[in-house]
Amino acid sequence: MAGGDFGGKSSSKDGVKMSVWSRIGNLFKVDRLSREIDEELNSHIQEAIEEGRDPAEVRKAFGSLLRHREESRDLKLIVWLDSVRADLLFGWRQLAKKPATSAAVILSLALAIGSCTSVFRLIDALLLRPLPVKDADRLYVMVLHGVGPDGSVRDSDANEYPQFVLMRAAVKKDAELIAASFGGERVDLTFGSDAEMEKAHRQYVSGWMFNSFGLKPALGRLLIEDDDRVPKAKPYAVLSYDYWVQRFGRDPKVIGRKFQMGNDLYEIVGVAPKGFTGTEPGTFSDIFLPMMMYEGVTHNDWSWFRTFVQLKPDGSIQRVRDHLQAVWTAVQTEVAKGFTSWPPDGVRKYLQQSVIVVQPAAAGVSDLRQTYRIALLAIGVIVALVMLIACVNVANLLTAQAAARSREMALRVSIGAGKWRLIQMMLIECALVSVLATLAGALFAWWAAPFIVARINPPDNPARLVLSADWRVMGFAVALSITATFLFGLLPALRTSKVDPVSALKGGDDPHSRRRLMHALIAFQVAFCFVVHFGAGAFVSTLHRLSNQPTGFSAERLLTLETVSKATQSTEVWFQAADHLRALSGVESVAIAGWPLLSGNGSNGFVSVNGAPPAPLLAYFLPVSPDWLETMKIPFMGGRDFRRNETKTAVAVVNAAFAKEYFHGEDPIGKSFNRGKDRFQVIGLVRNARYRNMREPITPTAYIPLGYSPTRTQHFFVRTSNANPMVMAPMLRREISRARPELRVSNVITQLEINQAQTVRERLLATLALFFAVVAVLLAGIGLYGVLDYSVLQRRRELGIRIAIGAPVADIAGRVTIDIFFMVLLGAVVGGGVGVLLEPYVKTLLYEVQPSNLGALVFPFVVILVATVLAALPAAIRAIRIDPVTMLRAE
Repeated sequence: MAGGDFGGKSSSKDGVKMSVWSRIGNLFKVDRLSREIDEELNSHIQEAIEEGRDPAEVRKAFGSLLRHREESRDLKLIVWLDSVRADLLFGWRQLAKKPATSAAVILSLALAIGSCTSVFRLIDALLLRPLPVKDADRLYVMVLHGVGPDGSVRDSDANEYPQFVLMRAAVKKDAELIAASFGGERVDLTFGSDAEMEKAHRQYVSGWMFNSFGLKPALGRLLIEDDDRVPKAKPYAVLSYDYWVQRFGRDPKVIGRKFQMGNDLYEIVGVAPKGFTGTEPGTFSDIFLPMMMYEGVTHNDWSWFRTFVQLKPDGSIQRVRDHLQAVWTAVQTEVAKGFTSWPPDGVRKYLQQSVIVVQPAAAGVSDLRQTYRIALLAIGVIVALVMLIACVNVANLLTAQAAARSREMALRVSIGAGKWRLIQMMLIECALVSVLATLAGALFAWWAAPFIVARINPPDNPARLVLSADWRVMGFAVALSITATFLFGLLPALRTSKVDPVSALKGGDDPHSRRRLMHALIAFQVAFCFVVHFGAGAFVSTLHRLSNQPTGFSAERLLTLETVSKATQSTEVWFQAADHLRALSGVESVAIAGWPLLSGNGSNGFVSVNGAPPAPLLAYFLPVSPDWLETMKIPFMGGRDFRRNETKTAVAVVNAAFAKEYFHGEDPIGKSFNRGKDRFQVIGLVRNARYRNMREPITPTAYIPLGYSPTRTQHFFVRTSNANPMVMAPMLRREISRARPELRVSNVITQLEINQAQTVRERLLATLALFFAVVAVLLAGIGLYGVLDYSVLQRRRELGIRIAIGAPVADIAGRVTIDIFFMVLLGAVVGGGVGVLLEPYVKTLLYEVQPSNLGALVFPFVVILVATVLAALPAAIRAIRIDPVTMLRAE
């Protein structure tokens, strides 16, 4: 019966427990909560005794008050949270004691965390983030890996549409093929009169792409397969969401509106969903058009789009590849019969050694990615090393701080603080530093990533990346912060937890142990710093060499105006516009060419001489007007320039490399060569000039008359007397249209900007690497200074005695710094070895630079040595100024 009564009272004990849970929100009022628990338990016990129960049995049933308090999980949690609160407040006071030192530590770590997060944002946006489409993990791209007509090994993802149709039918059971033209093409269009012409990024896509990707329209409808069956039959267009917002302000009346692009009038039928900007990271497609609206869909020799493979759930990627290979081989074998200008051996190798490869493309495909993949990874490695330098630096400073607080820790242990309690206290201090650094680093990353992107592409066509601050980026920043906390905080925390109170209060059992640890960390820090400077030196040297490469022509005061016409015009129309420009004030000379040098564009072909088989080396061709060579300041070595009446005559002016390759260095004037069925007579010889890019060797080049291959687009080259030719751009735009109303300037850019675009990647690499190299050496210098300052502080009694017995100044300074210089030398040797091992991975980013040569190794060593001397100087001065009398009295 008593037992039953006590069973009823046990429910009251549960009530006590529930009352604790009801107070769990009051985390920092532990003492009051403990008293409340005691009071409630005492109340229940008194009630039971007053009811006539035996006091001993009552206390036995409820248990010891102390046991209830100690075994209460709720109370333990609150006690722990209260200890965390106390450690946070104590850690904040510790940071506030030395605001300058704390600020330096936080800012250095913030710079490292912010830099890492910035680079991750770029890598994520360009390389990792999947396209916002259905089943992105089943998306692939078709690439041809093989041998080019000149025998060079190359990869190509460009395809011809007639072949694409056959391939789609061949793989229908296993996959769906989707065609998408190369993004980034900026075209002229008008939504009204010709006066309202503007530019937009256009992409041709398969009509079934949106449905295959599982995309739904934000407005209207998207393209469907029926829109993409017959060439030029359905001129429909879909706007991207961003373009709709920026250009039309979300106007729903945009549906049904028409615009002129080239000779076609398109009708807007819908707006793509938000977030889908096309298939190429780094480029936002503003307008999507059916593939059938492109004139190249009927040509089997026009390679102008990529082929995406969307694998079906039960499909086999190997079967898809085999079918694609079979179709490609059959089609190209037939097409190769018309390669009469190719060397026979080149045709055979092209057919036998070319292989279809199907590569994952969940994140899309872009030329920007191919260009900057290795560069971004290299910067990522450099930033990771800077992060490690910062962590080692902070770890050293915290180790020194922990050594200075050894007596405090000894007292804590003496009064009962446990090992884990000390570790918690130190880690919370580190976490506080890390959180503050992460917040500051997030601000830096928010600014830095767009700043870097703005410098990736030329100003006339900048890269556009989705730099979202979503859970991926936030998760990376948080993970980085937690990792940094353990990297720089765990070691000092563990050493602090092992403090021996007796030994610490006596001065420590091994005063050199902490210095040895800190010196070892300095060696690691210097090794990382050496690798950063090693890479920075290589990238800066590459930029210097590329920027100072002779181009063979003058880009000063030269303006290029890309000019278009709705229809192909006679050469005389272009000449008349040029004549009009020559009469303008401030214009020194005017000429016309198909495209600018170093723009990446080009036309090439095999050349044969005297009926011999075509030579294996490709020659490049460029249609130009008379006086173009003079305007570009490419000097003649012999012969003459084109005449105005030779617009369609098969004559050519060749460069020295052309004469050396095909005429064996003999005078080519008056001789002839064949390009396919065309036979050209050489009338002039000029010096070499770079054609496509700065990295390629000088190519054999033939300049041919402008009218030999008429097009709707030509480039005017205007050399001005003004040091800033862009000042004249508005006037030149107007005057070209005034001279010939059928011509319209589409784009204006200086030749100097075109030249500089050749080194955008190198400039980005050099600038960022140099910036992080400066950060690395500053962090290393701070770390060195902190270690040396700690060393002098710990050895001040020893140094005072040595000074008292007559030790010379040089001996005192040497004893303070010799160990550090030895560790710096060790770290430099290790860093140099790591740098040499990394050379093969960055070789493609370098130009005429050998990182392993002596000069490349000396530069970072000298920089680190100078930083070491500057960091050691204050500590050496402080050591030699120790007053032995004052120091001995103090001890």
